[in-house]
Amino acid sequence: KPIAPEPRQAAPADTPVVRALARAFRWRRMSEAGKYATVREIAEAEGVNASYVSRVLRLTLLAPGVLERLMEGPVAQVGVTVEALLEPFPVRWEEQMRTL
Repeated sequence: KPIAPEPRQAAPADTPVVRALARAFRWRRMSEAGKYATVREIAEAEGVNASYVSRVLRLTLLAPGVLERLMEGPVAQVGVTVEALLEPFPVRWEEQMRTL
């Protein structure tokens, strides 16, 4: 019996929200790999201010369900902006799922 290949998932939509999420996880990986030791070092390397880096890095704390929804693209992101995501949000995943 032949094995059917797994269906390929579509690439995430290229939206400002998806780009912000990608940036957040890229910066976290670079920090974890030791390329940058501080938020300030990331900010200097990227040409942005440290406050912005800190707010973007917080996006890596979003609940997996929230991240999945945001990665689905523009339809799933209706009413969600990068600016709104960079505002403080609940730490508990259950609360995030309700509020985001």
